[in-house]
Amino acid sequence: MEHVRGGQDQEQERSAGPQLARLLRRWWEEAGSTTGGTRPTQQALAARLGIDQTTLSRYLNPKHLSTAPPRVVEILHTQLGAPATELEQARTLCRTALRENGRKQGSDSTADQAADPADPPAPSDPADPSDPSDPSDPSDDLGADGLNDTSGRQPSRWLRRALVAAAIMLAFTAGALVNERLSAPGPKATATGAAGALSASEAPYEWPLLRMGEEDQFSRARALQNLLNAHGYKVLADGFFRQDTRDAVMDFQQRHDLPVDGKVGPLTWPELVKVVEHGSGAFEVRAVQELLNNVGQGGTAVSGKFTAATVQDLKFFQRTHGLAATGRVNADTWLALLVKQLPPVKAPAYQRGTSRLPSAPL
Repeated sequence: MEHVRGGQDQEQERSAGPQLARLLRRWWEEAGSTTGGTRPTQQALAARLGIDQTTLSRYLNPKHLSTAPPRVVEILHTQLGAPATELEQARTLCRTALRENGRKQGSDSTADQAADPADPPAPSDPADPSDPSDPSDPSDDLGADGLNDTSGRQPSRWLRRALVAAAIMLAFTAGALVNERLSAPGPKATATGAAGALSASEAPYEWPLLRMGEEDQFSRARALQNLLNAHGYKVLADGFFRQDTRDAVMDFQQRHDLPVDGKVGPLTWPELVKVVEHGSGAFEVRAVQELLNNVGQGGTAVSGKFTAATVQDLKFFQRTHGLAATGRVNADTWLALLVKQLPPVKAPAYQRGTSRLPSAPL
């Protein structure tokens, strides 16, 4: 038993997560040694990253299961003056560790955020005897009308499956387009500033649906409540979708000729979100920061002020999700931020014990 446990420990030490932690820790320990400068304390370094010192210590500890996200790795490389040749090594270890964590947790939401799109799963071996699709099985050669192909040709079962999948996808897409045409209201000005459909509708995401409930709905609900306040309403941005939030949603829907159902989904979100950039109001900025703070980048300060750090975090998110890194929040970025929220977490420290309505900072 001890031998097995020792082997597991050695295997764990060789995995990407501990390797990344050792590399980051060496960067920190060697910071300032080559330039004659002073190595920053972990507390000071954590403040620059926008995370707490405990979280940073976990990222630098090979024995801990926490893996530093890509944004933290890149900022640490810059802040600590690490060798330029080691940045790509750290990025590779980070991607591998996140994939390993996703497989271990078995969570669809975590795996979706951690998986590397450049590393698709390998197809099963056609010669695998365990494959239920036996090429010698005559039932596998049925044509479109369910009859055996007597022409003597043996079409590839992979081709047939691909054609069937394509047909299903086309039928699904056609149905979705018809449903959208029937249910969507007429052309309106949107967060992009132009009339007509949002460009975000072309993205491979769907607007999340929020509705009134007893449970804490966390960052998405707080972002919703801040957006409602940005439109002149007064609701407590605490993540609980209560009657006051529902009343504000229904009033907003009525004013914008939307179905008045008190639910926030694909019709209401596009009208509710605003373009956020330098000079934007505190409530909409806070809504963006709420979402950025919970996408696994290491944390974003929720202050209501569109700071340089907020812009940096925003551009990093946009680059890593195939969006134009403008540092400006349009409908595409709002949609990606809402979709990419991590599993629910407890209320942030700045909100705990707060029961009054959030006010816009001066």
